Amino acid sequence: MPVSTPLLDTINTPADLRKLERSKLAQIADELRAETIDAASETGGHFGAGLGVTELTVALHYVFNTPDDRLIWDVSHQAYPHKILTERRDQIRSIRQSDGLYGFTKRTESKYDPFGAAHSSTSISAGLGMAVARDLKGGDNNVIAVIGDGAMSAGMAYEAMNNAGALDSRLTVVLNDNGMSIAPGVGALTNYLSWLISSRPFLSLRDVAKHMADRFPKSFKTAAARADEYARGMLFGGTLFEELGFYYVGPIDGHNIDHLVPILQNVRDADTMGPILLHVVTEKGKGHPFSEPNKEKYHAVAKFDTATGEQKKSKSNAPSYTKVFAQSLIKHAEKDDKIVAITAAMPSGTGLDLFEQRFPDRMYDVGIAEQHAVTFAAGLATEGIRPFAAIYSTFLQRGYDQVVHDVALQKLPVRFAIDRAGLVGADGATHAGSFDITYLSCLPNFIIMAAADEAELMHMVATAAECDDGPCAFRYPRGEGIGVELPEIGVPLEIGKGRIMGEGNKVALLSLGARLKECQLAAEELRAQGLSTTVADARFAKPIDEDLIRRLALEHEVLVTIEEGSIGGFSSHVLHFLARENLLDRCARIRPMTLPDRFVNHGAPNEQYEDVGMTAPHIVEEVFRALDRDRRVLDLKAKA
Repeated sequence: MPVSTPLLDTINTPADLRKLERSKLAQIADELRAETIDAASETGGHFGAGLGVTELTVALHYVFNTPDDRLIWDVSHQAYPHKILTERRDQIRSIRQSDGLYGFTKRTESKYDPFGAAHSSTSISAGLGMAVARDLKGGDNNVIAVIGDGAMSAGMAYEAMNNAGALDSRLTVVLNDNGMSIAPGVGALTNYLSWLISSRPFLSLRDVAKHMADRFPKSFKTAAARADEYARGMLFGGTLFEELGFYYVGPIDGHNIDHLVPILQNVRDADTMGPILLHVVTEKGKGHPFSEPNKEKYHAVAKFDTATGEQKKSKSNAPSYTKVFAQSLIKHAEKDDKIVAITAAMPSGTGLDLFEQRFPDRMYDVGIAEQHAVTFAAGLATEGIRPFAAIYSTFLQRGYDQVVHDVALQKLPVRFAIDRAGLVGADGATHAGSFDITYLSCLPNFIIMAAADEAELMHMVATAAECDDGPCAFRYPRGEGIGVELPEIGVPLEIGKGRIMGEGNKVALLSLGARLKECQLAAEELRAQGLSTTVADARFAKPIDEDLIRRLALEHEVLVTIEEGSIGGFSSHVLHFLARENLLDRCARIRPMTLPDRFVNHGAPNEQYEDVGMTAPHIVEEVFRALDRDRRVLDLKAKA
């Protein structure tokens, strides 16, 4: 049953919102929260963050003249309420689905999305760029960047603030402090923010605080009750943000529109030409309908029943790759006390929350700081510790210089567990693991593995545990495994050696990673068409199995390589080897199948792999093209 939203129904754009009396905004926020919950119940997706900024979203669009004033949402998984208010309410139930709204902000989707985002800690840098561009063009619009306290753990945010303070351009940064990013906040910053709210300020700050209080309307001063409230807020600003050149305001209740609106108006109309930081305290997941407590405030959810709160998760008999990795690592860590695990603010996403339960003193969540995570692991490796850095493929990109300079160059045995390899479904291009094979396999001293199934993943964890001569990485996809039988514990693989899964003499399919099952299905079809087919699992992207590749290339008419990665990865190394060995002109016809040279839109995983042409029928068609044959002729002959 649709929720009742009579006032929200009158709002199509922020301009409509700005026509309302301020007294109506609380009702708008309530209806907006209800609409967000109802929409998410049908689609699933990011959830808690949007509920936490509902009032803030209304207040920002009410006070600022969007889209002329630029409103940037850091990460932007909290942007569902923003999308509803900005001409996209009629599409909100298509979010994260094929041909529907993107789950994050996207410049090509709306003029109200001035910057596309899905990785954290970019908003202040982007906002400063817009502010400086405005100044260069002689404009006077506002630029507002909303960033969470979790995202503030990344160094990029401070690099941007340091630059902003020096340039003195007018920029508003809203620090959304919910005390919790995806996982419970870690690091000194989050603790300091929480301490700040409850601490009593030094007496020397009270005069400054009272002076700031005089700038606010009397109604706000009355609601805040005492000047000490302002003193508490000024303490943090005076010791960090103001040292960076920001004028600090806060902390204030992010769910009280009567407080938010006048303060935002004062910030908007402030005489200062420099940057301002507004510290807003919110509750992630506020108003969620679930009865069971959740420490992550329902950051992301499956479809659910709004009446009962029961999530409609699909059931599978196969464990997830993430869980298989975590449980396998735990077994090796039980035998080796030098094994430690590292994550960058994704303990549950990488499965390391399970590792932490077993070994609380050997798991390190460094916050949203992938660069630091990589070099921290490198430092551990110099002292004989065996670090496993579990980082999504798309997030490891953020620490690439450290992978090159601090790990590969020094040949340090850091083990990279690369989750979310390949296409990832509804999270789309910003979260797809499309490039790690390419950006890692070009580095000297690296061993790179790709798991074809969950049992292979266990063997690769075992292999990585024994890689003490240099760095290694093993990649695996999102979601459930294919249901193969699992060993009690993985056993190390021979480095650089693949395996034959089925013998033939006409066609060879060489798979790297989780497309192996599709290759086996394609082989069945090819054999039915009279084409004797070999299927091989490369296992290693580096070093490649030269003996296996030579044999496949010389003993078959067609060799097709299949990988869930971009151009420049495994197939490029195969072709380079064959060219170097003078085999290209006297071996099989080589056909590489990679992800296309474009970013792949969000949608269900099966839809994405259909889109990029990497299913069993596509593999069969690639073979026929290589043979210069018309599949229809073969079909007719088979029927005859």
